[in-house]
Amino acid sequence: MPRRNRPHRPEQPSPIGGHGWARSEDGPDGEWLVRTVSGAATTKTYRCPGCDHEIRPGTAHVVAWPAADYGSVEDRRHWHQACWSSRGRRGPTSRRW
Repeated sequence: MPRRNRPHRPEQPSPIGGHGWARSEDGPDGEWLVRTVSGAATTKTYRCPGCDHEIRPGTAHVVAWPAADYGSVEDRRHWHQACWSSRGRRGPTSRRW
């Protein structure tokens, strides 16, 4: 016999821009959608545009892309948390290799 007394959950609006758990952040360089990635969820090596160092698998970091775009792979950048927080003071570096 089915249970008919289950609570009905109201339909919740999708997150900003429909991008999963992304949050919106305003900065001097524009509006960004930012998602925090836990260390357990990382399996690839990325290069942080803030310091030009590698973000190795198992390292927690943030993924950011311009809010005007829809998060295509070409627009997303993986940053160390500290580099993302200080990007207004430092800005991205140019690749040295």
